[in-house]
Amino acid sequence: MMASKLSPAFFTWFILLTCLFFFYLYSSFLPFYSLSPTPMQSLKSPLKESQKNPQLERRHPSPICNLFRGHWVRDPSYRPIYDENCPFHRNAWNCLRNKRDNMEEINSWRWVPENCTSTRIDPVAFLDLMRNKKIGFIGDSLNENFLVSFLCILRVADEGAKKWKRKGAWRGGYFPKFNVTVAYHRAVLLAKYEWHPEKQLNLTGQDRLKGIYRVDVDIPADDWVEVTKFYDVLIFNTGHWWGFDKFPKETPLVFYKNGHPILPPLGILDGLQTVLESMVSYIQREVPYGTLKFWRLQSPRHFYGGEWNQNGSCLFNKPLEEDQLDTWFDPRNSGFNKEARQVNHLIEKALQDTDIQLLDLTHLSEFRVDAHPAIWLGKKDAVAIWGQDCMHWCLPGVPDTWVDILSAMIHRGLEIV
Repeated sequence: MMASKLSPAFFTWFILLTCLFFFYLYSSFLPFYSLSPTPMQSLKSPLKESQKNPQLERRHPSPICNLFRGHWVRDPSYRPIYDENCPFHRNAWNCLRNKRDNMEEINSWRWVPENCTSTRIDPVAFLDLMRNKKIGFIGDSLNENFLVSFLCILRVADEGAKKWKRKGAWRGGYFPKFNVTVAYHRAVLLAKYEWHPEKQLNLTGQDRLKGIYRVDVDIPADDWVEVTKFYDVLIFNTGHWWGFDKFPKETPLVFYKNGHPILPPLGILDGLQTVLESMVSYIQREVPYGTLKFWRLQSPRHFYGGEWNQNGSCLFNKPLEEDQLDTWFDPRNSGFNKEARQVNHLIEKALQDTDIQLLDLTHLSEFRVDAHPAIWLGKKDAVAIWGQDCMHWCLPGVPDTWVDILSAMIHRGLEIV
């Protein structure tokens, strides 16, 4: 009797409500069983993944692999890919040949980024990926330091690599097995600048200058202005020359635009900001679409006890701890090494709303107070003349990790393009 009173509509609603109940339970517990991504999965564009399934992306997000944040781990099995016999070495950075103390321990630290496993570059696979392509570094000697590490690592995959110096390059390498070129163009301010001695200025008064360095903020330096269409990948930097130690008040930077002095005159950091804006605008206009563009943030210095010309030193045996970094580098502490974060702020501001990717190698490098050439410079009187080198890096060393990160970003960039 009871069964006969239940209509078909009742069973329909009963089944529907039961299905909705179980679906609710399933969706509630699903996030707790998300899988951690592999390194290459986590490097893929989040935009592309969400386009495939935006509902899954919102409900079931994966942690993003941050190559720039993490920590250094001591790993005695970790070894450099190359040695002191690499033909691309620069003598002052060849710390193995110069018998720098503690090199085995310096090279036993491995960078572990957040939310993913660190991966070393595979030189053969990378050169195969870059077959028939060209990579250009443009900037100051820290980009040259970067380049030398890159060349020495890649040479492992092609011992027939040759030194390369065409198209105005300061130095570079060519890898014939893969038809790949990697080169460096020295342009320390990026903008064009030239020396004007005092006799050309007709100065009068008590505070006579020895001369000025004229900086045309809207004109790229001749060293790289003609090569923007030559390379498939470009890595820019500037920053280390923007200081009073390079341009003291007797020989200052004076900034020009449209051929005329900028008035009122700009200070060094304001001048840097203006140059950055102009150079970024030029890159956006002139570099062909499809070229991968990176801007390397500052490589930190580690002078302790004084500036480079005031007996500053970096004779340390292990990396800094996380809680020591702000003491060394926060501009509010007015230390010797504060300029890296100051310059980074200006660079990040200039690169907003562009397709130039930040290569933020500052944080991971801040730890490595132990990894500079210091007094092991390869020449007998170098320290007496120039002081300790607490700015550039021993090779093999920290720039090898920069290469690992750059190669991963290039791989990702080519996938997206």
